[in-house]
Amino acid sequence: MPTIFTKIAKGEIPSYKVAESEDYYAFLDISPLALGHTLVIPKKVEDDYIFNLDEKTYEGLWAFARKVAVALKAAVPCRRVGVAVLGMEVPHTHIHLVPLQTEGDLDFRKEKPSFTAEQMAQTAASILSEYEKL
Repeated sequence: MPTIFTKIAKGEIPSYKVAESEDYYAFLDISPLALGHTLVIPKKVEDDYIFNLDEKTYEGLWAFARKVAVALKAAVPCRRVGVAVLGMEVPHTHIHLVPLQTEGDLDFRKEKPSFTAEQMAQTAASILSEYEKL
């Protein structure tokens, strides 16, 4: 049975897409730590543990995530883009890219801010625009 992330990548479930390639997909987290919090996933592999990925998929995922992080930092004012790989909630490998002002901004236990659909759509469009320039 396909994961929710596979359904998102296939367009079966709507998302705020920020980047896409043949093998990878990036979209805004719907429960973000900060505006611009992005999830990066492999499209063709649903394994829930990043270190189970074959070498080509693993390296390709990180290369794609790097490009998305560069676009994210250009689109969303922040000091750094933080990276986390947890994989505890959705059984599909995913990398979190989070705009940071401080190290505490990468605390998944803190209360999540809320953003309007318009803010999310505008942010996704800005990141995608920066991604397409790379």
